[in-house]
Amino acid sequence: MKLALIGLGRMGLNMVKRMVKGGHEVVAFNRSPEPVQEAAAAGAIAAASLEDAVSKLSAPRVVWLMLPAGDVTEKHLTTLMTLLSPGDLIVDGGNSNFHDTMRRAAMLREKNIYYVDVGTSGGIWGLAEGYSMMVGGEKAAVEILRPALETLAPAPDQGWGHMGPSGSGHYVKMVHNGI
Repeated sequence: MKLALIGLGRMGLNMVKRMVKGGHEVVAFNRSPEPVQEAAAAGAIAAASLEDAVSKLSAPRVVWLMLPAGDVTEKHLTTLMTLLSPGDLIVDGGNSNFHDTMRRAAMLREKNIYYVDVGTSGGIWGLAEGYSMMVGGEKAAVEILRPALETLAPAPDQGWGHMGPSGSGHYVKMVHNGI
């Protein structure tokens, strides 16, 4: 599948590398250029801006955010709402508060844009070992995302699960972090 990954910190960059190794086309963007260059060296498609990243995708466009919870994620979502179309999909792989996730999903639903929350665990070991992903959102959206989830997981049928509606993935990740 082809998707954009925005936010190339420790986990985001390694997720790009794992997806590229798994045969996916990944458009990579980060506010600083060095991680984008590293992603491109690993086989990703470099993007110079959020707008550029979206322009390099075809419908249904999938944009996966690996950003800090709060204002940064909110600002990116606000911008993406103006760039995406009905049927497109935004994934929040950060540690957003599940209340924010439910609010954002409702806001995007009004524009017929899917919103999937993926509580992601795996840290710097995820590249080699795979990630544990707790997924919330509409079943149809999760099915669009399934190829990427199966590649990021330790094995296609292990390490990820659809927890329920929007907010449930981030809720389960919150409990996971507490344990």
